[in-house]
Amino acid sequence: MTRGYISIGSNIDKETNIPASLKALEEYFGNLTVSSIYESEAVGFTGDSCHNLIVGFDSDLDVKSVAKQLRQIELDHGRSRNSEKFSPRTLDLDLILYGDIIINDGRLQIPRDEIERYAFVLEPLAEIAPTLKHPVSQVTYENLWKNFDKTMLKQWRLATKEASTK
Repeated sequence: MTRGYISIGSNIDKETNIPASLKALEEYFGNLTVSSIYESEAVGFTGDSCHNLIVGFDSDLDVKSVAKQLRQIELDHGRSRNSEKFSPRTLDLDLILYGDIIINDGRLQIPRDEIERYAFVLEPLAEIAPTLKHPVSQVTYENLWKNFDKTMLKQWRLATKEASTK
């Protein structure tokens, strides 16, 4: 079994799409480790605030099969195939880590560089996997978060009850 982590984000009908994505992920991958949900201002585009979280899961699938399944879940929840990288969206599911795999194959990049660039990815990852080490830098996510520049941070943790899949 390989341990993977998925970044989940939504800023369109997020109160419906986030729980629906958790249900779909749980149906496909089984038990999930779910972070708190974080709200932040839209980054890179103008739009409603975003809800973001990280889930951990275990799978026997190869990395490309996991990525393909995430894309299908996005489409099933109203995401357009032509959506721009920085634009409002119903659901954004990014496989950010998959075991110790390091890959940069077109659309599939693992580990995702967003881990170290965006608080809305790093903080929830550090919450659920603090002692896990980044496969390239070998620094724990807890330490990456401690050293993250928070001077312009516009993000806050929401109640964790929304994130529960139990």
